[in-house]
Amino acid sequence: MANAKLVNDTSLSAVDSIEIPRPTFAERWRNPLILAAIAALLIWSWGPTEMSNASMLVTDWRNMAEFGSACLSPNFYNWEDYVGAMVETVQIAVWGTALAVIIGVPFAILSSANVCPQWIVQPTRRLMDASRAINEIVFALLFVVAVGLGPLAGVLALAVHNIGIIAKLFSEAVEAIDPRPVEGIRATGASRLLEVVHGVIPQVMPLWSSFTLYRFETNVRSATVLGIVGAGGIGQPLFENIRSFQYGETAAIIIIVVVTVSIIDLISAQLRRILV
Repeated sequence: MANAKLVNDTSLSAVDSIEIPRPTFAERWRNPLILAAIAALLIWSWGPTEMSNASMLVTDWRNMAEFGSACLSPNFYNWEDYVGAMVETVQIAVWGTALAVIIGVPFAILSSANVCPQWIVQPTRRLMDASRAINEIVFALLFVVAVGLGPLAGVLALAVHNIGIIAKLFSEAVEAIDPRPVEGIRATGASRLLEVVHGVIPQVMPLWSSFTLYRFETNVRSATVLGIVGAGGIGQPLFENIRSFQYGETAAIIIIVVVTVSIIDLISAQLRRILV
């Protein structure tokens, strides 16, 4: 009987040790139901998005050709004004990102299921969902009414929208930490706040730094269009030149924006190598 039980236990262990191969990414996407769902979504969206008018890119090519020819001869006559507006755009992104991080960190902790109870986590997550759901342009329109025209409205618009994004990214990093350091600190009788300060934050700081740099790059691009609604930055001269068909000036502004974003991207890449 003992030998029979040993054989059975060995057989069960062998069965338990057999790993069932998981389907690969390509095999999942070959699932007919997934492909049919994607096709249905595309067909459902075809009419409302007027995709049939995409042929105008070919039939009305002269309009694009006129703009393209103007881009080959950009007008930098007012380049000092454009550069000044671009600097203001970067400054808006700096303050918008800083405020979002300062305010978003507590919300990130409150949104983390491994730190706070569900009765705190779920309401906080829904609040952050609302913050992310509203675009910066909508917030800019609201803050233009509240604080008037100018860059402050742009700063507040970026900050409020990015609080939700920062909280989401930071909380996901917190939920992926190694729990052992936190448990060791808890065993010493430390408070919940000390657990977070000494057990959680040191583990997530590299990721948090990377996410902050990424959001700053994104905010620079987002801030370029906030001026359209009067929230400061280079968006206002860009919109005015496009509206008045000044394609040479428009091309000059676009070039300045692209160069600025490229420089910021290079600097951010170097900072990531240092911090992460």
